[in-house]
Amino acid sequence: MNLLAVVTGGSRGIGKAVTEKLLRDGFDVITCARNAADLQKLAETAAVEYPSVKLYTYVADLSVEQEVVGFGSLILSIAEGRSLDFVLHNTGVFWPGAIGEEEPGVLEKTMSTNVYSAYHLTRSLLGKLKAQRSGHIFMMCSIASLVAYPNGGSYCISKFALLGMTKVLREELKPFNIRVTAVMPGATFTDSWAGAGLPESRFVKPEDIADTVLAAFNLSAGAVLEEVVIRPQLGDIA
Repeated sequence: MNLLAVVTGGSRGIGKAVTEKLLRDGFDVITCARNAADLQKLAETAAVEYPSVKLYTYVADLSVEQEVVGFGSLILSIAEGRSLDFVLHNTGVFWPGAIGEEEPGVLEKTMSTNVYSAYHLTRSLLGKLKAQRSGHIFMMCSIASLVAYPNGGSYCISKFALLGMTKVLREELKPFNIRVTAVMPGATFTDSWAGAGLPESRFVKPEDIADTVLAAFNLSAGAVLEEVVIRPQLGDIA
């Protein structure tokens, strides 16, 4: 039976790159996104290019707790009778701005999307993961989890929080043989950087993140890559 993976926000950017890498490597994948058309396009491509595996898609806004719970229920139904091997919390939003200048509600929306989604989905899946005493949880953190920067505002706050949650989970899940990894990319060539006017070569490629995540997953059972920082070769982009 194929290994089973979950990727949130799997229709674009880093999430899409990881989803495609998993399918190519023989995983069945469950993914979600807000845009039904993007998911449909991904599913159509996967059916042609990866016929030996299954891609399950679910339309959801993971900033809404009820929709997170619904996605969790779908995952558990698909995983019934088999192991859940890989979970990547990748859903995220970014609005630039200083704390004193952000519009009302930006912090709440950012936290709901970047932090609470991972919190509630993890809670939905922990019973399954603990019972099987295996699995690997990845949190898509950021360089902004380590270093605050001007105009980072609520985004930096959320990413610091996400790294903190990752550290807590790592400690809690050690006795259950569940590995937990924080992935902290620098500027990566996704839609977030569209219009920046910089060459693609100045950025990390989403495929580099996907390769790194799968390399961490493929370490021996006795090892865990707790944190990984991936920056552009020429350094951060201001």
